[in-house]
Amino acid sequence: MFQDKAFFQKLKETRQHLHQHPELSNQEWQTTAFIKQFLQERQIKILDTDLKTGVIAEIGLSDEKIIGLRADIDALPIDELTELPYASLHSGVMHACGHDFHTASLLGTAAVLKQHEVNLPGKVRLIFQPAEEVFQGAKQVIQATDIRQLDALVGFHNAPDLPLGTIGARLDRQMASVDRFDITIHGVGSHAAHPDQGNDPIVTGAQIISNLQAIIPRHVPASEQAVLSITHVEAGQTWNVLPADFRFEGTIRTFNETVRQTIIKQLKQIVHGLATSYGQTVTIDWVTGPGPVTNDANLYAKLTTAISEISEFVTLESNLGGEDFAFYQEYVPTFFASIGTGKKIPLHHPAFLVDDDALIYSVNYYLKAVETLLETLPF
Repeated sequence: MFQDKAFFQKLKETRQHLHQHPELSNQEWQTTAFIKQFLQERQIKILDTDLKTGVIAEIGLSDEKIIGLRADIDALPIDELTELPYASLHSGVMHACGHDFHTASLLGTAAVLKQHEVNLPGKVRLIFQPAEEVFQGAKQVIQATDIRQLDALVGFHNAPDLPLGTIGARLDRQMASVDRFDITIHGVGSHAAHPDQGNDPIVTGAQIISNLQAIIPRHVPASEQAVLSITHVEAGQTWNVLPADFRFEGTIRTFNETVRQTIIKQLKQIVHGLATSYGQTVTIDWVTGPGPVTNDANLYAKLTTAISEISEFVTLESNLGGEDFAFYQEYVPTFFASIGTGKKIPLHHPAFLVDDDALIYSVNYYLKAVETLLETLPF
């Protein structure tokens, strides 16, 4: 296990620098430049792609095997409330999901691997992926490079609910599929004193939202996990005017494709049916996100054993959170883990924290994956 104290102290400073300079999805210009400079200073080969943000690099001299390592680099539109000395310098933008930790982990791994490049029995492809938070980045990487060249792809996410020194995974249903909907009910606005002169979309919207909550308990088997959440509602501009439109957004999370399609079908029937019954029209903007995150069985068997050599391994419970890492598994065998950071403040919270001491486990996780897979592939 690699444990150079001076190295990890420097890597902590790198992580904190990234934390101070967060950038939103597809706007990671400074982050991309920082990553490139870090790699160039160590003479690590950067691959030429048409990615606008993000970086793909490679270490190794042999083409016998290629192992991919992925880290996401984007931040969230959140005002930071940590009061850290290295808190975000960008108002309204924060690394509240720990992607700064992921990026620093892969940079540190790259630095170590470069020192041993001549001894690698294959290549390691480093994928610093943009736009994970909007589920676009993995698709951009897949379009920008031949992902099928990889023999395996390894990633992870930090887990504040896991203790420091713990790494977890599960074979299937590790994370859920993600769909997003943006729905607008089109009515007719009027003065609040004369609702009969319009067609109030708020009444319709309220009925729709209420009815949507019956989909899962009445159309999804109790043995299945699924969530339908309404997350954003807006209508009107003042107290005495009924608006012409009522808009709401939300998300569906599932593990089963049949369940996923059942919920989508029921949602659309309820929305269109109630809008029609009130004499109104509706616009539904649907964003199909990634499918569930599952681990390749061979990689799971090899890597969970290897992980146990550097940390405590735990089998995770299924998580209805989503990850666009799932897009990669359509093309290449993948393995995805959760690495404990032990601060217990949840992801996407304005006071979210990462324990920098977890860097030793995340770097060694990547290194152990490379060591194990370059030695054992193909199965």
